[in-house]
Amino acid sequence: MLELLAEIFSGILYFGTAAGIKSLVMFAISGILIYLAIAKDYEPALLLPIGFGAILANLPPVVEGMAAVVGTEMEPGFLKILFEAGIATELFPILIFIAVGAMIDFSPLLTSPYMIFFGAAAQFGIFATFLITLGLLPILGVTDPNLVLRLASAVGIIGAADGPTTLYVANHFNLREYMGPISVAAYSYMSLVPIIQPPVIYALTTEKERKIRMHFHEHAVSQTVKIIFPIAITIIAGIIVPMSVPLVGSLMFGNLIRECGVLERLSKSAQHELSNLVTILLGITIGSTMIADQFLQWNTAAIMVLGLIAFVFDTAGGVLFAKFLNLFLKHKINPMVGAAGISAFPMSARVIQKIAKAEDPHNFILMQAVSANVAGQLGSIVAGGLVIALVTLLAGRGI
Repeated sequence: MLELLAEIFSGILYFGTAAGIKSLVMFAISGILIYLAIAKDYEPALLLPIGFGAILANLPPVVEGMAAVVGTEMEPGFLKILFEAGIATELFPILIFIAVGAMIDFSPLLTSPYMIFFGAAAQFGIFATFLITLGLLPILGVTDPNLVLRLASAVGIIGAADGPTTLYVANHFNLREYMGPISVAAYSYMSLVPIIQPPVIYALTTEKERKIRMHFHEHAVSQTVKIIFPIAITIIAGIIVPMSVPLVGSLMFGNLIRECGVLERLSKSAQHELSNLVTILLGITIGSTMIADQFLQWNTAAIMVLGLIAFVFDTAGGVLFAKFLNLFLKHKINPMVGAAGISAFPMSARVIQKIAKAEDPHNFILMQAVSANVAGQLGSIVAGGLVIALVTLLAGRGI
């Protein structure tokens, strides 16, 4: 009887220890994520599972300081099994991109192919933050040059607002210790696009620029072109940036399922069942990496701040690129469209249209914003492949 009571009260007494207090802090952070998901409707499919997964991972430890749902190498819990099967193997990001590819209609981009340049320009923040992080990490005490390179690459990718690509890069460089803050930063900023992007846009544009109207010359895109496009992009990416093929290939495969016209049932399954199932598993697994001892450190705050800087730089890069083009164009581009060149599809495009409508109720630039947003989805994947190739090259040369 006494042993049973001791077992029951051990969990309660745990929260009076230093480790238990850290767990309570994680519960508070989890509560914020769940609040944002439910009360504010900020990407609830992502933030709610992440928040609940973090609660599960910070319950009183059962063995070797780990909650039962996490477990150990010898006795893994179900969340550790999911991590090893879905994130460590890079399976979840691949499956997510198949689902995303099945959701995307590339017709607006094919109608206005010049929008691909905005998808490229909006990746500026990735490389700018990569360089900033390279210089900052040694100051903060990270002295291993190889770790600095690997960590800087993952932090930079956060700016693309592309969670799966961020996870893919971080896992590729075996950054398990930092997976919690990296993944939470990536997915949190994806959900906070409506809060983060508008101030940057307002700071860099004038009222006159935000009211610029753009005419969308819609014309039908043949099914043949829609079928050739994902195949051609996969081949081109495989030749130019081979490291991007797993993500580009899965995205384009999902799109080919959508556009081929003979796999409607599979296309719907990818858009709904596959997307929903993997999102649930991915979210709760990411949450399980938010273990207090690993998450409540200076590097978490640094990663969150640097990720925000990358996001701001990406948004600014797209806007400034559009303003630069307007110096030479007769028919001006609304600079806000450039901000949609990040990968947060379709959230960023919706934000741009909302701002445009607030400035001018009759201004409709959603199609241009969607075109840039779709281009940003491709641009972030290619940028991720370039970063992997660059860091692998530098690490191999001992730089």
